[in-house]
Amino acid sequence: MSQSKSHLLIIEDDPGLQKQLKWSLDEYDVLTAGDREAALAMVRRHEPPVITMDLGLPPDPDGASEGFATLQAILSLTPDAKVIVLTGNQDRANAVKAIGLGAYDFHHKPFDPEMLGLVIKRAFYLHALQKENRKMMQTGADSPLAGVISRDPGMQKLCRSIEKVAPTSASVMLLGESGTGKEVLARALHQMSPRAEKRFVAINCAAIPENLLESELFGYEKGAFTGAAKTTLGKIETANGGTFFLDEVGDLPMALQAKLLRFLQERVIERVGGREEIAVDVRIVCATHQNLKELATAGRFREDLYYRLSEIVINIPPLRNRIGDAALLAHHFKNKFCAQENRSSLHFSEDAIKLIESYPWPGNVREMENCIKRAIIMADGPQIVGEDLGIGDSPATDEFMNLRQVRDEAEYKAIVKALARVDGNIVRAAELLGVSRPTLYDLMSRHGIK
Repeated sequence: MSQSKSHLLIIEDDPGLQKQLKWSLDEYDVLTAGDREAALAMVRRHEPPVITMDLGLPPDPDGASEGFATLQAILSLTPDAKVIVLTGNQDRANAVKAIGLGAYDFHHKPFDPEMLGLVIKRAFYLHALQKENRKMMQTGADSPLAGVISRDPGMQKLCRSIEKVAPTSASVMLLGESGTGKEVLARALHQMSPRAEKRFVAINCAAIPENLLESELFGYEKGAFTGAAKTTLGKIETANGGTFFLDEVGDLPMALQAKLLRFLQERVIERVGGREEIAVDVRIVCATHQNLKELATAGRFREDLYYRLSEIVINIPPLRNRIGDAALLAHHFKNKFCAQENRSSLHFSEDAIKLIESYPWPGNVREMENCIKRAIIMADGPQIVGEDLGIGDSPATDEFMNLRQVRDEAEYKAIVKALARVDGNIVRAAELLGVSRPTLYDLMSRHGIK
């Protein structure tokens, strides 16, 4: 019968209390351990989703050092386990410290069976919810927009726009600062389009010398110039049937702008040194960090080409304008690079998180990624501190609206920032905000935060 029950591990060195807990929690498959070694053996063998533990374990039954060491060892083996610490009424400081080390919750002894049962039931529910969420994320890991990590409403609206535009044949212009993820979104447009089985070909107009750019775009015939030993297809022709991504299109020379405009109008190209018109079917997606309207007014970009390229315009907000995303992305990149560099148990110090939230990130997500990778490599201990990041501080500014808007906006920002700061841990976010877990869930529901 125990096969159908969820595993619950009780770590308690008092046999009487151990028996009492086991009796009151008989709805679970209860496992018991009296010390660190036995507890870790149970964790390795059964991987229990929820664990209750007394901090006073031998050989330090009157202290908490062995309990803290056991807690850290358990979380290093099963980071997703929900550990509930049982403490005396006068031991709140150790309970709070345990929460800081990653425990799910604490409960005072002597325990109330009904209240402890409720806490354990919630822990099992949260563990199951997170497991299901991870499964959904793994299922969607290959989805085109999997690379877009954001809780910001503006970015979520942008992703919905990408989903609407992708199945169409419209030319799309992605506008945004350097490092905001323009190519990630361009690839998502391609992968969600009917052209997904064909090629996605990208070219950076700013990275190729002007005298080589024409042959890169349109290809060349054998003998067209010195060194042209064979006929070579250009990037546009290579993308036939698929998507052609023109990055930094604002740097395209005027002579090539005219040739690109003709292609967009006629959907035919001529290779350098060739006379034959070649029909090419591609979807054009372009991107730039420049203001093309201003360039057109200044005579540096063809206005007719601008309107051909910008049938759909998508503006990507900079990272500094995305509420809560700085800390969210920092946690994401920390987990990613810890795995890559074989660094375990690294976490951000309070000053590091504050610095991440206040820094304006002029290089956006790309700068963030490089910064966190550097911090992972440079961090000496288990913490990433402010100086590991190698960035400066910048004061934040506030915008004022009417009183209700100010309150709602401040409440929303506080919740999102708190959740981002603690990497989605509801218990720690509620403590940070000074509210109960049910209150936080209500506030999240009211503001549409998932």
